[in-house]
Amino acid sequence: MVTDLRAAVGRADAPVLIDQEGGRVIRMGAPHWREPPAAANIGALAERDRAAGCRAAWLNARLIAADLRHVGIDVCCLPVLDLQFAGASSVVGDRAFSADADIVSELGRAAAEGLLAGGVLPVIKHMPGHGRATADSHHAMPRVEASLEALMESDFRPFRALRDMPIGLSAHVCYEAFDADLPGTLSPTVIAEAVRGAIGFDGLLLSDDLSMEALSGSLGERARAALAAGCDLALHCNGEPGEMADVAENVTQLSPEGLRRWAIEKENLNEDNVLNYNELHDEFNNLMEVTAKP
Repeated sequence: MVTDLRAAVGRADAPVLIDQEGGRVIRMGAPHWREPPAAANIGALAERDRAAGCRAAWLNARLIAADLRHVGIDVCCLPVLDLQFAGASSVVGDRAFSADADIVSELGRAAAEGLLAGGVLPVIKHMPGHGRATADSHHAMPRVEASLEALMESDFRPFRALRDMPIGLSAHVCYEAFDADLPGTLSPTVIAEAVRGAIGFDGLLLSDDLSMEALSGSLGERARAALAAGCDLALHCNGEPGEMADVAENVTQLSPEGLRRWAIEKENLNEDNVLNYNELHDEFNNLMEVTAKP
């Protein structure tokens, strides 16, 4: 399927993206592929043993990369750098490593480096932070009322720590400290002042899935607005042909800045995907089992 997709667009190097986080978000699972655990499980290990948690995060991502590259996929929307917040929507929940920004930063770095080691580009998400949201952006637009100071002290910290990563994904969340009207994906203020400014991210910026109901308007209008706000690429995921056509009719070619960013990202790809899969798999399982004991 991946080979046919690239043939259809006439580009052997066309990037193919997947959400293969683990836990609730798995696109390739049993019986053909390993099913990774939720990020929170690795975070719980890190809270007991930071070094073991970081190693487990790297191993888990390296094994994910091996599975993905085996079928030709070269971009994974991982790691989730959102924080866990009590009382927030469960849309993030155990997809996040921890409520501790330092743990999230360290495990996020390890996971990203595990993907890169296996020739898969990581995507940090959901910028500038989805953890506080009390609504699920798949169904409604969440609002975050936290001050800039509070966001800088917590939500933004993992993203700042990994701002050198190649690709980021925006959040369909309204951040009232920056823009009280528009969700981050469609807000030039959020992208310029929060993502590019306060966080300092200069990588390729994807919109989150434009099909999600946090956004309003037609799919073409959403795509056009995301690009106008500062996203480099408009992401449409549900495969509905009418929506696909609407998006395609409303987007432009990649901007010069986007082309520059993509050229840099391709240089990060490691084509050497040789590893002892079973050995790393056993090491990961042993870490998760042995250190989980009281």
